[in-house]
Amino acid sequence: MDNSDPAQQTAEFFGTGNQLYRNYHPFLSGTFFLIQFLSNDILFITHKAQPCDLEGNFLPPGTSPPPLTDKAPDDWTPYKSRVEFELADYLFTKNQTPAHSIDHLLNIWAASLIQAGSKSTIFSDHRSVYKAIDNTPLGDVKWQSFTVKYSGEIPEEGAAPWMADSHEVWFRDPREVVRNMLANPDFAAEMDLRPYREFATENDKRQWKDFMSGDWAYQQADIIAEDTDTHGSTFVPVILRSDKTTVSVATGQNDYYPLYVSIGNVRNNVRRAHRNAVAVVGFFAMPKTTKQHAETKEFRRFHRQLFHSSLSHILNSLKPGMTMPEVARFGDGHYRRVIYGLGPYIADYEEQVLLACIVRRWCAKCLSHSKALDETSLLRSRLHVDALIEECDFDTLWAEYGVIAVLVPFTNDFPRADIHELLAPDLLHQIIKGSFKDHLVEWVERYLLQEHGKTRANIILDDIDRRIAAVPPFPGLRRFPQGRHFKQWTGDDSKALMKIYLPAIEGHVPGDIVRAFSAFLQFCYLVRRNILTEKSLEEIHDALARFHQYREIFKTTGTVTTFSLPRQHSMTHYIHCIRLFGAPNGLCSSITESKHIKAVKEPWRRSSRYNALGQMLLTNQCLDKLMASRVDFRTRGMLSGTCLSSILAALGTASVPDIDVIADSEDIDAPTSVLAHVQLARTSRKRRAQTIPALANELAIPHLADLVRDFLIEQLYPEMHAAEIPESIMDCPHYEGRIRVFNSAVSTFFAPSDLSGIGGMKREHIRVSPSWRNGHACRDCVFVITDPNVQGMRGMDVAQVLTFFSCQLRGGFYPCAVVRWFNRVGNAPDDETGLWMVEPSSIDGHAHFAVIHIETIFRSAHLIPVYGTELLPVAIKSHHVLDIFTLFYVNRYADHHAFEIVC
Repeated sequence: MDNSDPAQQTAEFFGTGNQLYRNYHPFLSGTFFLIQFLSNDILFITHKAQPCDLEGNFLPPGTSPPPLTDKAPDDWTPYKSRVEFELADYLFTKNQTPAHSIDHLLNIWAASLIQAGSKSTIFSDHRSVYKAIDNTPLGDVKWQSFTVKYSGEIPEEGAAPWMADSHEVWFRDPREVVRNMLANPDFAAEMDLRPYREFATENDKRQWKDFMSGDWAYQQADIIAEDTDTHGSTFVPVILRSDKTTVSVATGQNDYYPLYVSIGNVRNNVRRAHRNAVAVVGFFAMPKTTKQHAETKEFRRFHRQLFHSSLSHILNSLKPGMTMPEVARFGDGHYRRVIYGLGPYIADYEEQVLLACIVRRWCAKCLSHSKALDETSLLRSRLHVDALIEECDFDTLWAEYGVIAVLVPFTNDFPRADIHELLAPDLLHQIIKGSFKDHLVEWVERYLLQEHGKTRANIILDDIDRRIAAVPPFPGLRRFPQGRHFKQWTGDDSKALMKIYLPAIEGHVPGDIVRAFSAFLQFCYLVRRNILTEKSLEEIHDALARFHQYREIFKTTGTVTTFSLPRQHSMTHYIHCIRLFGAPNGLCSSITESKHIKAVKEPWRRSSRYNALGQMLLTNQCLDKLMASRVDFRTRGMLSGTCLSSILAALGTASVPDIDVIADSEDIDAPTSVLAHVQLARTSRKRRAQTIPALANELAIPHLADLVRDFLIEQLYPEMHAAEIPESIMDCPHYEGRIRVFNSAVSTFFAPSDLSGIGGMKREHIRVSPSWRNGHACRDCVFVITDPNVQGMRGMDVAQVLTFFSCQLRGGFYPCAVVRWFNRVGNAPDDETGLWMVEPSSIDGHAHFAVIHIETIFRSAHLIPVYGTELLPVAIKSHHVLDIFTLFYVNRYADHHAFEIVC
């Protein structure tokens, strides 16, 4: 290794056991430090993003950062105490209490305090609450506005009304918002300051995860580093997202057009966990006009260019920092020089058409013709489009290249920005809602109508709905009690239908349609992975090829005439985009879809509806201030415990236990290395059986006492074979102690690709209640680890949990589950569906039961009946299908974690 070459890539081992190493960018990474690994006597160059002082002068290695704040640990300014802050945060953020209700509550509270002898109250009324929030300097980025109007030629007669209209655009300085994100202590340990390429140490295979692991950030750093003044700086990619949203249809069409910003340095898990790593920075104007003028070329051109001009103006404050480094503070307390750059733009297809200034039905990423999108073509680029505009006339550009020459993309105003390259993949709109719901599901219905006629097709479609409704419940899975026929589809509805649709149509459609769905689902779940390796990309390519092969049946049967569909075509660009931007789940529009609720819809509902936007802006500003205050107080160690426990501790009074230590939550923010853990519910059921004989009667398992004895012997003598166990033990009487029966257990496991906490952990309940929510019995199925040395289904068995109980013997505590076993059918998944199949296990014609330790349980399993070709009787419901059917699919699409383990 030639350490004298400053342009040489720098390597650093990473992760547990040095299983990975990273090649960091040599110039936008700070200074170099030589470290000698004595074990192999090889010199590696490592580095850190180099801190500097306020003037931008680099500091010596090892310099400690200045303190994040000089405030005292008991300074709650602008609040008087923790009680005031917690109350203000609860009223404004969590409960969203109206002003008159705040006044009523504070009046009652003040009366109780005075009655108790207090001489002071907390807040006098809602105005004092709002004033305290307004006085918070942290997170304060004020809203601004500018006005735009049509500046083209206006005819003297017959001018359209919109030509004289003015349009107001509201925004916050994105530079200040980005700097606040960089300075957030919450992100300090979850931020990448340097572009890198990550490899497996064992085989030198590349892998992609967070945004800075992609090629785009590295290539941008190469361009930036051509200016030596930028060396040692931190590259900060600015990620954008815009999307219209409707807040109310019932009270008139109330649409808003927010613009969101994030930064590429923040890791994907933080951006997905909604930890304020995505912020609203603007609301675009939405010009309206009469029906007579709405479809005119002039108005449509003005509407589009207004968007680009507004976006360029909003982002203008970032432009100086894109070529000249500026100093910014980071969450670890250090100052660093930063270089901004326009990063990926998250957009659905309609938004991509607007952003790329192309004709609808064309691809915004490549030059494939709108009538032949499946043909492989070169990628679009800013340079190529500029050259085309120079050489071709308007009509040729429109018809041959899908380019609208009269529009200028906002990216043309910024360095190193190419809108065609920056358009990010959109899993929600392109794949889930577009290709799956709008295309494939619709095609199945068309196929059935064409093949069977309307009457028979409707009978089959009704049966598919009954099959969907009969799917057994599963933690976190949306229910479809009436099937899939309802008017208002959301992204969550489409995601939920994807998980259960395949078994519902199997038996009603040809095998190739089933195979097409199977390949499509594999593609969707593969690209949703948290980490993608070179092997993953090969699997994605294979799944896409199989999907293209099997979807031909829709064309050969006359169901569709073309596959030139932009959303479906976008699947061909995913591998390229993964190489550029890392895992797509960090750039999915679903992240900002949920942000719509907090930034747009809830503030609108809190408004008076009159000039609502101004009130919504103030609400967002206050929410940001409260969040910034919470981060500041938490960083200073002022929010430990609960509000009550902290007051009792200050008074020297015995503290009370926190009642929500184990919350019924699906995601966990605490970092952890636990892959899976199961524990019983906190409370046992007092009205359930308290002895083994009573439990045997309750479950109708006469030999349960024998099963418990066998279980306890196995626990007491785990290393002995049956022949080695003393006869005195084998002949011992059945367990006669008391037991505690539980209706549920909690499984906690590492699932970074699912909706999970910042640490990638997810929690789900395994339910075994005789009457779940006062309804029918609910007995979930689980994966049980039977061979820890074998991965996937070959190392696990499936069982249905009949109940959980615990017992004590010889000083030991044994949390157990009574289960009914299922056997795998075959040694591989089904050829058509790609799903493993299982059947109930039996011994001498009787169900095979067992008692197992809950530590052998991995997590919940989802079984869906193999419905076959017969129509499902109306009487069959979801709560008893596990007892009726004799063959089941193991649903690996129940969630992304199940997809990984059921292989």
